[in-house]
Amino acid sequence: MTSSLIQYYFPNLTAIQTKQFDMLFDLYQTWNSQINVISRKDIDLLYERHILHSLGIAKVIEFLPGQDVLDVGTGGGFPGIPLAILFPDTNFILVDSIGKKIKVVNEVATAIGLTNLVGVHSRAEQVDQKFDFIVSRAVTQLKDFYPWIRGKFIKGTNGKFKNGVLYLKGGDLTEELEASKLKEIQLFPLADFFTEEFFETKYVVYFPAQ
Repeated sequence: MTSSLIQYYFPNLTAIQTKQFDMLFDLYQTWNSQINVISRKDIDLLYERHILHSLGIAKVIEFLPGQDVLDVGTGGGFPGIPLAILFPDTNFILVDSIGKKIKVVNEVATAIGLTNLVGVHSRAEQVDQKFDFIVSRAVTQLKDFYPWIRGKFIKGTNGKFKNGVLYLKGGDLTEELEASKLKEIQLFPLADFFTEEFFETKYVVYFPAQ
């Protein structure tokens, strides 16, 4: 599986973006042998299960130039690094409480020439900044996640979306969404955008700041 999968679903990539996506496999393979940021069995499926999965958010929303986006619990840089490649004029801060994972984030970003992204070794609660949007990939239950980021939003809208959260989650979310007590939740099935079997039970969960 190569970056041609990304080009298939995102045919308008520039030459620079295409090269940046191409470079990710070797970089993650190298770093993953030193610091385990991706499941070993998943490394060969990097483009499908990590990069394309992250870009599911970009099928739901287009981030605007100058906007600030926080990726909470980014691990090895997902969804933040793929989104930062796709939206080079949007500013991304990626945080994780595990320092060695943030080292990988910053090294990968430097290697591919990303200038709109910085990785920070921190917990979300400790980030002293406000953002247009916050993204994350299944770091915890939503009822536990939202208190970490409450109050960290700039008021505003992005076309049809009020500033808020875009959260990648899988499985039956009925009980989790009810327990979260969050309002105005919208679910976007990734199977609407991607045909691979992996995405059949995967969603982007959106809700505005509240």
